[in-house]
Amino acid sequence: MADPALREGDEIAPGRTAVRHLGGGLRYEAWLAWDGHLRALVVAKVVRADRVGDDDAVEGLAGEAAHLQRLAHPMLLRSFGAVLDGPRPHLVLEFIEGPRLSTLVRRYGVIIEQLLPLALNLCSVLHYLGREGVVHLDVKPGNVIMAGDPRLIDLSIARRTEELAGMRSPPGTDGYMAPEQCERERFGELGPPADVWGLGVTLYEALARRRPFPDDGQRWPQLRHAPEPPPEQLPTAVVEPIMACLSRAPADRPTAAQLGDALEPLVDALPAPRLGRFRPAPRRRRPG
Repeated sequence: MADPALREGDEIAPGRTAVRHLGGGLRYEAWLAWDGHLRALVVAKVVRADRVGDDDAVEGLAGEAAHLQRLAHPMLLRSFGAVLDGPRPHLVLEFIEGPRLSTLVRRYGVIIEQLLPLALNLCSVLHYLGREGVVHLDVKPGNVIMAGDPRLIDLSIARRTEELAGMRSPPGTDGYMAPEQCERERFGELGPPADVWGLGVTLYEALARRRPFPDDGQRWPQLRHAPEPPPEQLPTAVVEPIMACLSRAPADRPTAAQLGDALEPLVDALPAPRLGRFRPAPRRRRPG
């Protein structure tokens, strides 16, 4: 029988204590924790007590741990190991203090001067994942932490490209799933373009404070409706690259690198003052 629900002050594992609940979903919950070995605060991503016997939940955690052990990018959290057996399977992650993009969008909205550097950073990490043969499959505002340098989080359903053909059910979050995640037979095979779609929905929502597809009360409205035009006051130079990410055919979307190339001149043209560490320094122009 699984241990009761985790509470503040409980031991997650020897030397690792729950400090504050940070949130969670159906399978996992995130806790700020004190790690006595590291002598530092970390985030413990813990399988919920009622899901400890769920093989899929533990396998998702194991998969995320394996990805983070192999991958290294400034926009990904560092991992400090995982405990995959016992009463509280969990992953130990770097603690980055900052709100999720979804929280900022809901409470305040996001201005273009914030969005463009963020978009460039997300293009960078998605390009890297694609080059490493990994598809995130769940790019959305709730999986972006807006710290000094933003982070893309939650690789629990990420897959190597060679694993995608064998997946039995469509992975992801309904409102952010690419058409090929919803109906592979109709729209084609899964691959890095699915993450570009998720990025397009994320950037659209950050600017418009709503998703691009009308909610018709049914699952996957992105399969039945064209994206709605974003607010008219947004510059065309910003809107067009984002809308290109929402092409239903995966081959018609830009790659993450192409989207970054389209957005980079807009970031370079942002007026002073600079946005501190949040804004990446302009890259040197390529010769020729």
